[in-house]
Amino acid sequence: MIHATAADWRAAPNRRVMLFGMSGLGKTHASTMLRGAGGWFHYSVDYRIGTRYMGEHIADNFKREAMKVPLLRDLLMTDSVTIRSNITFDNLAPLSTYLGKPGDADRGGLAFDSYMIRQEQHRVAEVAALLDTPHFIDRAQALYAYPHFVCDSGGSICEVVDPEDPDDPVLRTLAQSLLFVWIEGTDAHTAELVRRFDRAPKPMYYQPEFLRAAWAEYLGETGLPEGRVNPDAFVRWTYARALAHRAPRYRAMARNWGVSVTAEEIAAARTEADFIDLIATAIDRRPPRP
Repeated sequence: MIHATAADWRAAPNRRVMLFGMSGLGKTHASTMLRGAGGWFHYSVDYRIGTRYMGEHIADNFKREAMKVPLLRDLLMTDSVTIRSNITFDNLAPLSTYLGKPGDADRGGLAFDSYMIRQEQHRVAEVAALLDTPHFIDRAQALYAYPHFVCDSGGSICEVVDPEDPDDPVLRTLAQSLLFVWIEGTDAHTAELVRRFDRAPKPMYYQPEFLRAAWAEYLGETGLPEGRVNPDAFVRWTYARALAHRAPRYRAMARNWGVSVTAEEIAAARTEADFIDLIATAIDRRPPRP
């Protein structure tokens, strides 16, 4: 673990952290705050996924839909218009829209096999974007002279690594360059995230074994054929189970690879100095490894 002691962290000329945890608990908020302080390069894994690794899939999907409209088809066939996504750090809608939801096509759903292909595309893209992190650390310092680096990871990082494997290739690569910081939520946070998701269900990446089991259980419980599943109803049903599935994986990442802070502590960190103090405290209170 780099920055192995609070003193090391405070004295480091180049502080490097990766924030991870459930979406909605403050990863991007803290990363944006640090970027605004002026000395931190903000690397968003989801942004990298959506631009570098899945941008072509996303744009082709837009074009596929546009080709169904005669006017747009003619314009596309003559290269008269350009269609592309406009992903930003704060708006990842094109990526989530492409991932989609399985179920009834008339309600915007995908055939389950097509849905799983897109899930696998995301897994491959997420691993590649995570492994790009050391390159961006070097690039941020050499090209832009940023002394510090914050990696804003996606909520699904725990689904594409094995936190109990000391030889996990992604975690080992990242651990050589970054201090892992888990933002841990409470049961109240989880309940609020579920309520928020229920109001606006959105596509997510899930571990394939978990997803296949959830799909089979949902079909068995509802008695519906695949083509009649309400896509929003399925992802609502799945979300709370996904959070429960991810929690022990996040915890293992923090236990084996890094430190943890609470969502309340992150929310209270208003300045770079607050954040530095918080991480020093988290390192100090980390239980000694056996």
